[in-house]
Amino acid sequence: MNLVVDVVEENNKSNVILSGEIDAYTAPKLKDALLPLTKINGKTVEVDLDQVGYMDSTGLGVFISALKSTKEFDSHLRLINLQDRVLRLFKITGLDEIMEISDGIRGGQ
Repeated sequence: MNLVVDVVEENNKSNVILSGEIDAYTAPKLKDALLPLTKINGKTVEVDLDQVGYMDSTGLGVFISALKSTKEFDSHLRLINLQDRVLRLFKITGLDEIMEISDGIRGGQ
C-alpha cells in the first residue's frame, strides 16, 4: 500500500494528515514531509494518524527523528487519532511516555 501525506498550514500550526501504511517503503516520504516542519521555531506540528492502519518500526524511527528535531528547534509535535494497533507500537516501545499522543484515540481493526 501507499502513503498519502497532506499538509494543511494554519497560523503557526501544521496539520499533517496521513493515509495508508507507514513502513520501510513509505517512511522516507513521511520523513521528507515531516522533518522540515519541525525545524521552524515555535511551530506546532500535529500529525493525524486516523487513516493509518499499519506502521512498523521504520515509522517509529521517523517520529523519533521528528521529536529530536522539535527539541533542537523549539517546536512541538503532537500525534492524534491513533488506531489501536498503531498506538500499541508506541506503548510497547515506551514512546507514549515521551511523545504527546492525544486522547482522540480511536478503535481500529
